[in-house]
Amino acid sequence: MHAPVRAQPKKKKGHKTFWLKQLHSWHWISSAISLIGLLLFAFTGITLNHAADVEASPQTVERTAQLPPVLLNRVTADDAPDSKKPLPSDVAAWVEKEIGLSGEGEAEWSSDEIYLPLPRPGGDGWISIDRHSGAVSSEATSRGWVSYLNDLHKGRNTGTAWKWFIDIFAVACFLFALTGLLLLQLHAAKRPSTWPLVAAGLAIPAVLAIIFIH
Repeated sequence: MHAPVRAQPKKKKGHKTFWLKQLHSWHWISSAISLIGLLLFAFTGITLNHAADVEASPQTVERTAQLPPVLLNRVTADDAPDSKKPLPSDVAAWVEKEIGLSGEGEAEWSSDEIYLPLPRPGGDGWISIDRHSGAVSSEATSRGWVSYLNDLHKGRNTGTAWKWFIDIFAVACFLFALTGLLLLQLHAAKRPSTWPLVAAGLAIPAVLAIIFIH
C-alpha cells in the first residue's frame, strides 16, 4: 500500500505566498503614496538641522491705502469691548483688491484699530485699519523658499488641508515601515545580516541620545 500524500506543507507554502503578495502590494502602495513626502521631509530635515548655516534674506513689502467712506461706516469706532472676529465681507474684498493681501481670517478689534495677522509658511504679514480715519497699512514679509519648505515640514501656519496631508502621509509612512519590517522577517532566513542591521538602526540613535543628549 502507498503512504497517504501529505498536503500540509503545500498549504503552508500557499499561505505564506498569499501574505507575501499582500505585503508586497501594501508596501509598494504605501511607498508610492509617501514617496514625494519622504523626499520633502528628508530634505527639509537637513535644512532645519542646518538652519543657522542657510542664509535667509527676508523681503518686506509695505503698503498703505484709504478705506472709502462707505466701508469706513462698516468698521467705524464704537464702545464695544475688544473682540476677535472676521472683517465684513465687503471690507475684506476691498482690502484684497487694493492691498493684495487676503482679508480673510480672525481680526483683533479694539476701540481704535482693527489688526488682522496674516502668518503663512515662509513669511509673515499683517493689515491694520484705523477705525477713526480709515487709514489702512500693511506689511508682508517673505523669508525665501527654504524657509517656506521648513515651515511645511513643521506644519507652521499651513492650515487644515496641510495638517490632513501630514496625518495621511504619517499613516502611509507607518504602513511602509511596518510592511517593510514584515517583509524583512519573511526574507531574513536567506539574509543573515537582516536583524543585525535592524538592531543597529535601533541602537545607534538610542546610544547617541543617551550619551550626547542631556
